[in-house]
Amino acid sequence: MSQAGERHGVEADPEVLLTLDELTARVGLSVRNVRFYTSRGLVPPPLRQGRSGYYTAEHVARLELVQELQAHGFTLAAIERYVSALPADAEPEDIALARTMLAPWQSDLPVDMERSELDLRAGRPLSDEDIATLVALGIVRVREDRFLVARTQLGVGVQLLELGFPREVAEAARAIYLDHGRQMAEELHVLIAEQLAPRYESGDHHRFQAVMERLKPLAVGGLVTAYENAVARAARIASRTLR
Repeated sequence: MSQAGERHGVEADPEVLLTLDELTARVGLSVRNVRFYTSRGLVPPPLRQGRSGYYTAEHVARLELVQELQAHGFTLAAIERYVSALPADAEPEDIALARTMLAPWQSDLPVDMERSELDLRAGRPLSDEDIATLVALGIVRVREDRFLVARTQLGVGVQLLELGFPREVAEAARAIYLDHGRQMAEELHVLIAEQLAPRYESGDHHRFQAVMERLKPLAVGGLVTAYENAVARAARIASRTLR
């Protein structure tokens, strides 16, 4: 979790700071809900400037992520696990990307477990190198002495371990995903802000949100299709060199 709420008297551009009323209007939540989510650690406390509290783009991004997870039917406990696994230095853009990549068909969130349970679910004891590879693959996240595990993907990860899939390749691939994912999110943000949003009047916020919700599964599907085509092509080229 960011330490935004612990900073006092911060020098910041007033244009990027929101009052509580402005925040609730922006995200469509009640004051009571915002305060409840703050008390559960899902969003950091407001920035304090004198006696007033202000909210930033990080607060907006985290509240929108919470709303997205709720829309997928996740329980409060599951949402808390997901949010707690976000990097401590996550920027609003990173949080927004995590929200964007929540697939509409996704029905599972990482499960918190001890090492012994992880070994049990994997079907064998996992070495530190195995764990590092699963982390690089995005299947396992380490949180102190416990692990957040994507149960639906663990079986595939173990199969890759059995096939000798190298950690360094997983780490390199993860770096590519993050780099291009962030670049894609930035370019889409510009496209939407400059070409789509202006087509809707300022008072037509709900209609614009409806468009975005219906566009997201198509965008995710397009990304998956492009990835599958690229991987298939790379596999075909690599297989010819191995003959």
